Amino acid sequence: MGLLQTLQEEMKQALKAKDTERLSVIRMLISEIKKVQIDKKKELSDEEIIEVIQRYAKQRKESIKQYRDAGREDLAQKEEKELEIVSKFLPEQLSEEEIAKIADEVIQETGASSMKDMGKVMKVIMEKVKGRADGSVVSKIVKEKLSD
Repeated sequence: MGLLQTLQEEMKQALKAKDTERLSVIRMLISEIKKVQIDKKKELSDEEIIEVIQRYAKQRKESIKQYRDAGREDLAQKEEKELEIVSKFLPEQLSEEEIAKIADEVIQETGASSMKDMGKVMKVIMEKVKGRADGSVVSKIVKEKLSD
Protein backbone atom coordinates (compact mmCIF):
# COMPACT_ATOMS: atom_id res chain seq x y z
CA MET A 1 0.00 0.00 0.00
CA GLY A 2 1.37 3.37 -1.03
CA LEU A 3 1.75 6.37 1.22
CA LEU A 4 -1.25 8.18 -0.30
CA GLN A 5 -3.47 5.16 0.39
CA THR A 6 -2.11 5.01 3.94
CA LEU A 7 -3.02 8.67 4.42
CA GLN A 8 -6.51 8.04 3.05
CA GLU A 9 -6.97 5.08 5.43
CA GLU A 10 -5.77 7.21 8.35
CA MET A 11 -8.25 9.89 7.31
CA LYS A 12 -11.10 7.36 7.40
CA GLN A 13 -10.02 6.17 10.85
CA ALA A 14 -9.82 9.74 12.15
CA LEU A 15 -13.28 10.40 10.73
CA LYS A 16 -14.73 7.32 12.45
CA ALA A 17 -12.97 8.20 15.72
CA LYS A 18 -14.24 11.80 15.44
CA ASP A 19 -10.64 13.00 15.92
CA THR A 20 -11.14 16.39 14.27
CA GLU A 21 -7.60 17.65 14.77
CA ARG A 22 -5.96 14.60 13.17
CA LEU A 23 -8.60 14.58 10.43
CA SER A 24 -7.92 18.22 9.61
CA VAL A 25 -4.14 17.71 9.37
CA ILE A 26 -4.44 14.57 7.22
CA ARG A 27 -6.92 16.30 4.89
CA MET A 28 -4.48 19.20 4.53
CA LEU A 29 -1.65 16.78 3.66
CA ILE A 30 -3.77 14.98 1.08
CA SER A 31 -4.80 18.29 -0.50
CA GLU A 32 -1.13 19.40 -0.66
CA ILE A 33 -0.23 16.09 -2.35
CA LYS A 34 -3.12 16.39 -4.84
CA LYS A 35 -2.12 19.99 -5.62
CA VAL A 36 1.41 18.85 -6.49
CA GLN A 37 0.00 15.97 -8.57
CA ILE A 38 -2.11 18.45 -10.55
CA ASP A 39 0.87 20.79 -11.02
CA LYS A 40 3.09 17.93 -12.23
CA LYS A 41 0.25 16.28 -14.17
CA LYS A 42 1.17 12.83 -12.84
CA GLU A 43 0.76 10.51 -9.87
CA LEU A 44 3.45 11.04 -7.25
CA SER A 45 5.76 8.28 -6.07
CA ASP A 46 6.11 7.65 -2.33
CA GLU A 47 9.45 9.53 -2.40
CA GLU A 48 7.78 12.58 -3.93
CA ILE A 49 4.94 12.36 -1.41
CA ILE A 50 7.52 12.28 1.40
CA GLU A 51 9.05 15.47 -0.03
CA VAL A 52 5.63 17.16 0.07
CA ILE A 53 5.09 16.03 3.66
CA GLN A 54 8.59 17.23 4.62
CA ARG A 55 7.85 20.67 3.15
CA TYR A 56 4.63 20.79 5.17
CA ALA A 57 6.51 19.75 8.34
CA LYS A 58 9.17 22.39 7.70
CA GLN A 59 6.45 25.05 7.42
CA ARG A 60 5.06 23.91 10.78
CA LYS A 61 8.52 24.19 12.38
CA GLU A 62 8.99 27.71 11.00
CA SER A 63 5.53 28.70 12.23
CA ILE A 64 6.31 27.38 15.71
CA LYS A 65 9.46 29.50 15.85
CA GLN A 66 7.64 32.62 14.62
CA TYR A 67 4.77 32.17 17.07
CA ARG A 68 7.19 31.69 19.97
CA ASP A 69 9.14 34.79 18.94
CA ALA A 70 5.86 36.73 18.91
CA GLY A 71 4.87 35.36 22.32
CA ARG A 72 1.93 33.32 20.99
CA GLU A 73 2.45 30.08 22.89
CA ASP A 74 -1.15 28.97 22.22
CA LEU A 75 -0.62 29.02 18.45
CA ALA A 76 2.84 27.44 18.78
CA GLN A 77 1.33 24.52 20.70
CA LYS A 78 -1.34 24.06 18.01
CA GLU A 79 1.39 23.90 15.35
CA GLU A 80 3.38 21.43 17.47
CA LYS A 81 0.38 19.10 17.63
CA GLU A 82 0.07 19.32 13.83
CA LEU A 83 3.78 18.62 13.45
CA GLU A 84 3.47 15.58 15.72
CA ILE A 85 0.68 14.16 13.52
CA VAL A 86 2.59 14.90 10.30
CA SER A 87 5.80 13.32 11.63
CA LYS A 88 4.10 9.94 11.85
CA PHE A 89 4.01 9.81 8.04
CA LEU A 90 7.70 10.59 7.58
CA PRO A 91 10.52 8.04 7.65
CA GLU A 92 12.40 7.80 10.95
CA GLN A 93 14.90 10.64 11.18
CA LEU A 94 18.63 9.92 11.55
CA SER A 95 20.35 11.02 14.75
CA GLU A 96 23.09 13.66 14.65
CA GLU A 97 25.66 10.93 15.36
CA GLU A 98 24.49 8.92 12.33
CA ILE A 99 24.58 12.03 10.14
CA ALA A 100 28.09 12.87 11.42
CA LYS A 101 29.25 9.34 10.54
CA ILE A 102 27.83 9.66 7.00
CA ALA A 103 29.42 13.12 6.71
CA ASP A 104 32.83 11.69 7.66
CA GLU A 105 32.49 8.96 5.01
CA VAL A 106 31.43 11.42 2.31
CA ILE A 107 34.20 13.89 3.18
CA GLN A 108 36.74 11.07 2.77
CA GLU A 109 35.10 9.82 -0.47
CA THR A 110 35.06 13.27 -2.06
CA GLY A 111 38.43 14.35 -0.68
CA ALA A 112 36.86 17.52 0.72
CA SER A 113 39.19 19.60 2.85
CA SER A 114 37.69 23.07 3.22
CA MET A 115 34.46 25.05 3.19
CA LYS A 116 34.90 25.44 -0.58
CA ASP A 117 33.94 21.77 -0.91
CA MET A 118 30.75 22.10 1.16
CA GLY A 119 28.38 22.09 -1.84
CA LYS A 120 29.91 18.92 -3.23
CA VAL A 121 29.70 17.17 0.17
CA MET A 122 26.13 18.36 0.85
CA LYS A 123 24.92 17.08 -2.52
CA VAL A 124 26.22 13.55 -1.87
CA ILE A 125 24.99 13.45 1.75
CA MET A 126 21.50 14.71 0.91
CA GLU A 127 21.14 11.96 -1.71
CA LYS A 128 22.17 9.35 0.86
CA VAL A 129 19.87 10.59 3.64
CA LYS A 130 16.95 11.58 1.40
CA GLY A 131 13.90 12.09 3.59
CA ARG A 132 15.60 10.93 6.77
CA ALA A 133 17.42 14.10 7.82
CA ASP A 134 16.73 17.82 7.92
CA GLY A 135 18.96 19.78 5.55
CA SER A 136 19.76 22.42 8.17
CA VAL A 137 21.05 19.76 10.60
CA VAL A 138 23.16 18.17 7.85
CA SER A 139 24.51 21.59 6.88
CA LYS A 140 25.47 22.42 10.48
CA ILE A 141 27.32 19.11 10.88
CA VAL A 142 29.15 19.46 7.54
CA LYS A 143 30.24 23.04 8.44
CA GLU A 144 31.64 21.78 11.76
CA LYS A 145 33.53 18.97 10.01
CA LEU A 146 34.98 21.15 7.25
CA SER A 147 35.98 24.04 9.50
CA ASP A 148 38.15 21.82 11.74
